[in-house]
Amino acid sequence: MNELIINKNDLVHNINIIKNYEKEENYTIFAVVKGNAYGLGVNEFTKVLIDNGINNFAVASSTEAINLRKNIKEKILLLTPYINEEILSNLIKNDITLTIDSVKGAGLVNEISKKLNKKVYAHIKIDTGLCRLGLYDKMQIKEVVEGLRKKQNIEVEGIFTHFATDGVYDVSWDNQYAKFQELTSEIDLMKIPIIHLGRSQTLLNHSKIPFANGIRLGIILYGYNTTPKPLPDDLINKLRKLKREWYKRKHHISKTITDVELKLKPAFSLYSEVMQVKQIKKGSFVGYGRIYEAPEDMYVAIIPIGYADGFNTRNKGRQVVINNKRYSLVGVINMGMIIAKVDENVHAGDKVTLIGEELTMKEAASYMGTSVYEGSCMINDWVPRVLVKDGEIIEIEERK
Repeated sequence: MNELIINKNDLVHNINIIKNYEKEENYTIFAVVKGNAYGLGVNEFTKVLIDNGINNFAVASSTEAINLRKNIKEKILLLTPYINEEILSNLIKNDITLTIDSVKGAGLVNEISKKLNKKVYAHIKIDTGLCRLGLYDKMQIKEVVEGLRKKQNIEVEGIFTHFATDGVYDVSWDNQYAKFQELTSEIDLMKIPIIHLGRSQTLLNHSKIPFANGIRLGIILYGYNTTPKPLPDDLINKLRKLKREWYKRKHHISKTITDVELKLKPAFSLYSEVMQVKQIKKGSFVGYGRIYEAPEDMYVAIIPIGYADGFNTRNKGRQVVINNKRYSLVGVINMGMIIAKVDENVHAGDKVTLIGEELTMKEAASYMGTSVYEGSCMINDWVPRVLVKDGEIIEIEERK
């Protein structure tokens, strides 16, 4: 009854658009599939990517890496560094490419790989201002990189950092870009095969980084990005735009800014269906807590999705689409049910669009006061992921 539809045609369209944009020889695209591919189904997504020439994947946890390895033989980069011996041993046995961000971590990986007689591919993470994981001392970076290069069982395959912002309306991106160059000035970057600094917003908002030959792309592959929208063209926002342009010029913000407009297509939709329609009298209370009182005689539609499915209480009052028309939700969001104020044209069995062409994930996330990333990750695993091509179902994955 509830379905997360993934459109293979649109996925392939997005992959090809991005590959054509990043078509330099030996340019590595890492498809980031952490968080169950942003909540949208990692197994379904990786199959489509592999079929269309994407052979490098990145995840955030050891569990994700091991589970993904059961399904694919392609390269898997674990973006989070670990210093637990048991976890590292399991990762190395499963040929997971590791991230290293400390002298201690480098030593431990070397020790375990020698014990297991396994070669390890490693990427060095640099903290340039996000203040999370990563090496942030120039001499320590030199010590780790040069130390690992001397190890026969470890190959330093890559080096990377992570930008904190899109770098559109602030100076942070440019500062981190400069910081990376400063922190790596004591090592020969050209001896490291893959240098990947950017993520989805880097591709959309900045010209290509001259010395980088890789990029990590996540939800952009589904046709979404988080670049700030242009402000409406009214008087107040005209003044805001002028102030923003003055600020950018004053602080020399984002000299690398570019206007890349990729014609991406949102590739997933969330649907339910009307379970029942009933007419209620003026003054009737709808749902738990008797919070919503019918202002008139009206029709309501009961829809079988709720916060247990990932449609959380922040959706209260938002709209859904039934038969190409928008209707507002009333009452509270239940664990497995929502209620919409509708009209006599809605009937049991009608399809309900919660996220789709008529009501995008961006709009839904904005209503909830969150990001597209969090919005998609909210959709619980037991909602079936349905892969369609040319309007036909080609695969359904249901989780118990």
